[in-house]
Amino acid sequence: MRLTTKGRFAVTAMIDLALRQNNGPVTLAAISQRQQISLSYLEQLFGKLRRHELVESTRGPGGGYTLGRKATDITVADIIVSVDEPMDATQCGGKENCLGEAGRCMTHDLWASLNTRMVEFLDSVSLQKLVDEQLAKGVQIESKPMVKRAISSMPVVKPMRITGPNSVFALGNVFAKS
Repeated sequence: MRLTTKGRFAVTAMIDLALRQNNGPVTLAAISQRQQISLSYLEQLFGKLRRHELVESTRGPGGGYTLGRKATDITVADIIVSVDEPMDATQCGGKENCLGEAGRCMTHDLWASLNTRMVEFLDSVSLQKLVDEQLAKGVQIESKPMVKRAISSMPVVKPMRITGPNSVFALGNVFAKS
């Protein structure tokens, strides 16, 4: 099995989200900035996580993402499978046709056993366990920043109302009438 950045980034982003969701919905932009993951890549991953009901989205000001269920009920295997990360060490994808028409390769059972152990292990690690490990390491969670309203020091200037002619032709008509 080769765990790609897709699986790693999805797990990392989910830990970040779980650490901070008590302050309300977490934006992908904030996760992107903290974890140095492309925002567009996170949008793709969170679309898949949302379809698998691991996260929920809230739209509008103050919106973002929250966990779709408790962190204790989400496993690393759930996250990896939801982003379409293959967890297969066999050459044949588990189809037992490693050698084409000739059938299975000599090491097929070894890799199939590894697949089983990997899935069992990743299924035994909850998101909450990963969050607890980060907290034990002393990760600091910032409180949600206050929403600042845009207040300008510049006075509001109302547009001038012009009652004169609005074209050269209208101006010509004004002079023609005089």
